[in-house]
Amino acid sequence: MSENKTKGEMHGCIVCGKLYQLYVLYDSNGKYVGSKVMSAGGKSVNDKTRPLVACERHTDLEIERAVKRVFGEHKIEDD
Repeated sequence: MSENKTKGEMHGCIVCGKLYQLYVLYDSNGKYVGSKVMSAGGKSVNDKTRPLVACERHTDLEIERAVKRVFGEHKIEDD
């Protein structure tokens, strides 16, 4: 039986860098499973491979542009 591990981590807003506390869930192999923002004013950014956070005041367009700037264009994976 595999056990997931939860870690408390600090992550910066993908747009402006403001720090937020997250609880991040990893599987037994260390692969990212999900996260929850614990600090006020932050929200999770949907990403299947890494924990991302943004300020609640940033628009979806600002967040999308910041993710593209930092990580490049989203590559569609074949199933």
